[in-house]
Amino acid sequence: MPLPFLTADRSFDAASESPLPYDDRDRWRRPYRPGPWRVGGAALGLLLSSFVLFGAVLIALTDSVSAAGLVLALALTVIASALRVLRMGVWVSARGLRQVGFLVTRTAPWQRVIAVRTAQQPVRWLGLPRTVQGQALTLVRKDRAVEDTPPLLTTHSLDFLDRPAAFDRAADTVEAWAAEYGRG
Repeated sequence: MPLPFLTADRSFDAASESPLPYDDRDRWRRPYRPGPWRVGGAALGLLLSSFVLFGAVLIALTDSVSAAGLVLALALTVIASALRVLRMGVWVSARGLRQVGFLVTRTAPWQRVIAVRTAQQPVRWLGLPRTVQGQALTLVRKDRAVEDTPPLLTTHSLDFLDRPAAFDRAADTVEAWAAEYGRG
């Protein structure tokens, strides 16, 4: 017997039927759940940081405090990186569309958005230089050419690899936000 309150396997339609009374449309939200590759990578990073933190404690007890401080700084960098990887993705609000990368965050107000489209094209596999044929959700802006903007979502990213139904739901949700708030 499945326990839907413990899993992410709820029906998409049931989740979007009735918005909650405290549902704030001005708050930035990710319109999809992070994928297992993203969560697993972040979990491995946090596991690695726990070993590094343990090493920092051992170094502080047996060796110099300055060396322990360097190892502690390394552990904090790994923790910050893992949390940033979890935060990466597309976020929407009534103000616009935000694409959060590892180092760069791009925000497009809805006034500058012309369209959000799904297209069949070569996409990068897990963000690596290797490209494969897949689908991409692209953003068409008034102030930039389509070639200048990276795809918002792809079927071969950390969130949607081997999850085509999740990509379709996420793309439909972002397109619905663009249709509702876009004034282009």
